[in-house]
Amino acid sequence: MDKVFKALSDPTRRRILQLLREREMTAGELAGCFDLAKPTLSGHFGVLREADLVSADKAGTTITYRLNVSTLEEALLGFAEVFGIGEAQAKSSSRRKTGGSHA
Repeated sequence: MDKVFKALSDPTRRRILQLLREREMTAGELAGCFDLAKPTLSGHFGVLREADLVSADKAGTTITYRLNVSTLEEALLGFAEVFGIGEAQAKSSSRRKTGGSHA
């Protein structure tokens, strides 16, 4: 989970994930969306790969990236669980449906 949140801490990496949410893209297509040097973008791709937020397929000299939604979902669910976020909502919703109150 630490690697995922480290990856998400950077606005450029969050933007890459947003773009990949729409469709898989090559490194060149992604580079065209940013005014950054290619080595800088490669570093961002590396952080995203290490966190398992993206996967990369290489065909010749072309690298195509795709979003690993399951990794992001697992990290967010784990984070919510640590802070009891889902539990509080579920209990509150349950009390409203049954008309009960646990004070």
